[in-house]
Amino acid sequence: MDVKIKTALISVSDKSGVVDFAGKLSKMGVKIISTGGTAKKLSEAGLDVVGIESVTGFPEMMDGRVKTLHPKIHGALLGLRDKSEHKAAMDEHNIEPIDLVCVNLYPFEQTIAKSDCTLAEAIENIDIGGPSMLRSAAKNHKFLTVVTQAGQYDQVIEEMEKNNGAVGEKLRSDFARIVFGLTASYDTAIAKYLNSISGEEYPEKVSIAISKTASLRYGENPHQTAAFYKLPPSSETSTCSGTLLEGGIGISFNNLLDTNAAFELVKEFTAPAAVVVKHLNPCGCAIDDDICVSYRKAYECDVVSAFGSIIALNRKVDVELARTIMESYSRFGKALGASGFFAEVIIAPEFDADAVEIIRTLKTWGNRVRLMKTGPIDRAKIDRGEFDIRCVVGGLLLQKRDLAGWEPDVLTYPTKAKPTKSQLDDLKVAWLVAKHTKSNTIVLVKNKKVLGVGAGQMNRVESGLIAFSHADDESKGCAMASDAFFPFPDNIVNAAKAGVTAIVQPGGSKKDDEVIATADKNGIAMVFTGKRHFKH
Repeated sequence: MDVKIKTALISVSDKSGVVDFAGKLSKMGVKIISTGGTAKKLSEAGLDVVGIESVTGFPEMMDGRVKTLHPKIHGALLGLRDKSEHKAAMDEHNIEPIDLVCVNLYPFEQTIAKSDCTLAEAIENIDIGGPSMLRSAAKNHKFLTVVTQAGQYDQVIEEMEKNNGAVGEKLRSDFARIVFGLTASYDTAIAKYLNSISGEEYPEKVSIAISKTASLRYGENPHQTAAFYKLPPSSETSTCSGTLLEGGIGISFNNLLDTNAAFELVKEFTAPAAVVVKHLNPCGCAIDDDICVSYRKAYECDVVSAFGSIIALNRKVDVELARTIMESYSRFGKALGASGFFAEVIIAPEFDADAVEIIRTLKTWGNRVRLMKTGPIDRAKIDRGEFDIRCVVGGLLLQKRDLAGWEPDVLTYPTKAKPTKSQLDDLKVAWLVAKHTKSNTIVLVKNKKVLGVGAGQMNRVESGLIAFSHADDESKGCAMASDAFFPFPDNIVNAAKAGVTAIVQPGGSKKDDEVIATADKNGIAMVFTGKRHFKH
């Protein structure tokens, strides 16, 4: 059923495009009712506007807190036009039907994002009348069109122009569906803010407001459907705040997971760093004063796994770095036994235009590689209030993000041998890579370059054997990290055989004394962090 628009109520906080929208409605003979600042803006543009007080018979009061919360408004929105009792009530109380409601809400999230926002200011930006009108109109969308954003204005006008001033059932239904997601998201932001200022980490009810960004080709596997949603914007630089550069094909579900894993690791380092990730685990990571050297070292760590990987960098991709990445296989890969090289995604703070051209014009890659620009990395802007959320069937597990990094002030040194400065540099890299690798994990590093990673094994000994096997003879003189304590000294024995000279681990095992004694016997320097980094 089409519904002709005869009367519209317009009350918007974001006034972008509203004059043009109201003007087109007015030209089609639609009566415009409006409030406060919106009414003033429309009137100043020369449009005929009926003030809300003329409809309700009451002035706006209490600094505008009360203006639309009135039976003549909500009766006009909620009345069922095909029910005689409702029509009689509307006639008796002189309630004129409203056919279109155009409302967007007070900018609560933008307000609380300001560094100097006070509680009083936040409270005043909690919209009451707006959500009430939206919900009333959406509930009765059989007879009303409800508009919530400027991006919908053209759709409404186009439909009205095609249908002699009427809006069809499909569009009304779609817009109504959007309303309840919008108001739920709005209330979620308010609840999150009030919980945060009260210090309540895990409140009785938790709602998560996310907005659809893209439909994806499929999920982890082709038989699974998938879509990409984002949380409300924060000041933290992340994969979700990044922008895909033009020219690449669409990003996939697995790409996004892996890109996030790679970028979160590279964010740990202030020095020029490069990370290569495959299936959520680092297969390469290196630090150097020169970002091109960092990348080359990271790639060399595991050239076989690097095929189809994600490359994350914490420096701009310029022409020199682009060429280094593009030449990885021809210059280094063949010599190291790789059968080829291709990266699914390259993520970095910035890309020079000439660098993008170099990547895009490589025949074998072309637009297959996705380039994601994030902007500058600022660890001071990390969102410490965000939950790390895991799904279980029928529920969610919430925890605070693991933001513990390398903390020199809390390290302890239980062995006779103490790490040198260069060993500490390697231990730091190994520890941070272990933090971002699936448990159980062992990571080997030398000269700030990852040599081997044992990830996701059911026992720590097996993880160590995988890492030692991959590093081979390079492990002599290397540093080793374990994401959790050693329950037995067997890993230390294997590390000594491989030539490991320094180890970092949380400590805290019942057999710490045996583990330390084994390290002392083999001249290995050991560092305790006091924190573990399980990553399931």
